[in-house]
Amino acid sequence: MTHSPADGTEPAAPPFATLPPLTSARLPELAPRIKEAWLRHPVLVFHQCELTPADLVEFGALFGTPVPVPTQEDIVDTTGLPPEVMIISNIVEDGRRVGHLGGGELGWHTDMCYVSEPALASALHAIETPEAHGDTWFLDMSAVFDRLPAALRERTAALSCKHDDSRTAAGDLRYGRDPVLDITTSSGAVHPFVRVRPESGRKALYLGRRLNSYVPGLPLAESEALLDELWGYCEDPALSWPHRWQPGDLVVWDNRVMMHRRDAIPDGSRRLMRRIQVR
Repeated sequence: MTHSPADGTEPAAPPFATLPPLTSARLPELAPRIKEAWLRHPVLVFHQCELTPADLVEFGALFGTPVPVPTQEDIVDTTGLPPEVMIISNIVEDGRRVGHLGGGELGWHTDMCYVSEPALASALHAIETPEAHGDTWFLDMSAVFDRLPAALRERTAALSCKHDDSRTAAGDLRYGRDPVLDITTSSGAVHPFVRVRPESGRKALYLGRRLNSYVPGLPLAESEALLDELWGYCEDPALSWPHRWQPGDLVVWDNRVMMHRRDAIPDGSRRLMRRIQVR
C-alpha cells in the first residue's frame, strides 16, 4: 500500500513488514532486527509464533514500557497472567467471559486515547482464531492526514480533541462508570489532532475514536461537524488493509499513527487473543 503525500514528496515505505516467527529462544536473537524494522514500519507481522504470556511482555519491552491492563467492561479471571497481558476473547465458559471485548464488530479506534499518555504500541498474539472471521483492519493515519485539504490540515493543527474515557472500544460502559450526559463537560484526555512519528518525522491525524469525542473550545454543533468531516477521510479503502488471523500470528502496531478495527465474529466461533500495550 503506497500513497502520494500532499506535499509532493516521494511516498513513504509501506507501513507494514513481515518478520520471521518468534519463539522464547529466538526473541533475544531477533530483537535488533525487530527494533530496526520498527524504525521504518509502524506495523510488524509475525507468523507461527510460540510465546508465553511472559514472552509477550518481554516482546513489548522492545518498544517501550509494558503497562498494566486498564479497567474494562467487567472483571475477567487473570490468574497466572502477568498484569500487563489482557485476554481478548468472545468465549464464554460456565456463564463467565474468558476475555474482554466480546465478538461484535469494533469500529476504527486508537488504544488508550482516553488517558493522558496513550499506548505507544499495541500487540496482539493469536491463540485461537475462527476461520475467515474476525479480521483486524489497519488504517494509516499519516496517509489520511496527507489526504486532507491544506486548509483543513492547517485548522486541525491548531486544535485538540477530547477522548471519552467512559466506554470501551466496543461501546460498552466501563466497569463502575456512569453514562455520559454532556460530552462538552465529560471526562477524558485531550490530545492534539496532529501527531508526529519520531522515527519518520511524518505527521498523522490522531482521532482516537468517534463516540463522545469533542473539540474543546468549539460549540457542540461545530465540533460535531468538524469531527464528521475528519472521520469521513478515514473511509477511503485505499488507506486500509485487513489482517486475517491464524493461530500463532503476532502483530504489533504504532498506536500513535495507526488506527484499527475488527470485523464481527459469528456466534459459535471461538477467538482468543493475548494483548500487550506499552508506553
